[in-house]
Amino acid sequence: MIEPAAGTQRTEGGPLAGLRVLELGHFVAAPFATRLLADLGAEIIKVEPPGGDPVRQWGAKVNGHAPWWSVHARNKRCISLDLKKPEARQVVLDLVRHCDAVVENFRPGQLARMGLGEEVLRGIRPDLIIARISGYGQDGPYRDRAAFGVIGEAIGGIRHLTDHPPGTSDLPPVRVGVSLGDSVAGIYAALGVVAALWRRERVAAQGGQQRGGDVDVALTEAVLSLLEGGLPEYGTMGTIRQPGGGGIATAAPSNAYRARDGVWMLIAANSDPLFRKLSAVMGQPGLSEDPRFKGNQARVAHSRELDALIGAWAAGLDADALEAALVEADIPSTRVYTMADIAADPQFRHRGMVQEVQDPLIGPTLHPGVVPRIDDTPATPRSTGPAVGTDNDAVLGGLLGYDGQRIAALREGGVL
Repeated sequence: MIEPAAGTQRTEGGPLAGLRVLELGHFVAAPFATRLLADLGAEIIKVEPPGGDPVRQWGAKVNGHAPWWSVHARNKRCISLDLKKPEARQVVLDLVRHCDAVVENFRPGQLARMGLGEEVLRGIRPDLIIARISGYGQDGPYRDRAAFGVIGEAIGGIRHLTDHPPGTSDLPPVRVGVSLGDSVAGIYAALGVVAALWRRERVAAQGGQQRGGDVDVALTEAVLSLLEGGLPEYGTMGTIRQPGGGGIATAAPSNAYRARDGVWMLIAANSDPLFRKLSAVMGQPGLSEDPRFKGNQARVAHSRELDALIGAWAAGLDADALEAALVEADIPSTRVYTMADIAADPQFRHRGMVQEVQDPLIGPTLHPGVVPRIDDTPATPRSTGPAVGTDNDAVLGGLLGYDGQRIAALREGGVL
């Protein structure tokens, strides 16, 4: 069991209650990691510059605030601190004294240049867990290169695969549509923090000396780790996996087909029993005995012909009728959801994955629930993303014990 840091008040609800983490993060990766930890009960103290994290300005705004922030900084205590000011260094060190872990995503070496390198932080708290997220990792020939999530996605190989098949399009390789590289790196960082904390506590329980841990996550490596058998296939056979568009290179039929009313329907009937069911639903039972489509290997070899047949059938039905027929036949299928479909979905609603919240900054809105569900972990956010510097006085005064005069001086000096 992780004991709370000195001065921590346990937060009821969530397996990570009692854990306190300092976030020195910006943009997406580190804040996403700490949001996951916060969702599971950890107390997160997020440090952002006095002007706010840049994500506050991303996307359309309501009442001057980007709705993404409502989720991005939920369940966090946010303080403003100009890390370029010398006085800020002492505030960070005072915070570290009360924290189990630090999560950051500056370029390698940047915190050290601010006087907040590993040896300084561990001098304050020797058993501190330090999680670093960067483009290429903390060492190696690319260590100092600039990178964002999209760069990690390109070098990690996913951008090559999220495209139409070779020869079918001259458009650039397609982006997934969200900050996938950053988010995956954030997931690995959160897992790394929990693993390092488990080791720290296990060693202490066995009578050893508690020690900290370093978690080093590279955007490029986080993405590469998702690519299934791509690397061993190249290593053993020299084959380079190619983009498959909406289909799967090794199984058919599995693709998206447009219904009469323009809705895309995903149909995955890529086993012999499922294909027989689909053939019957289509009113063409002979397809499953057609030599071109008998067995998965044959269907893959003739996938374009098969997709054309299924596409022609789907185009004759509106999405509701098409979906009902496929569900009735117990064929894995779904319309390709828009955000409106997600918000209205009864399964998401039943499990609390789509829930209504009241945000003081933007009013009523929707939030995704907590993943993973662990026992009775609360699915409702404890708080939404707050305004810049909301928790300055509470954290500096309540947790660190700074008096009003000291806080006022920091504010007047532009540190807060």
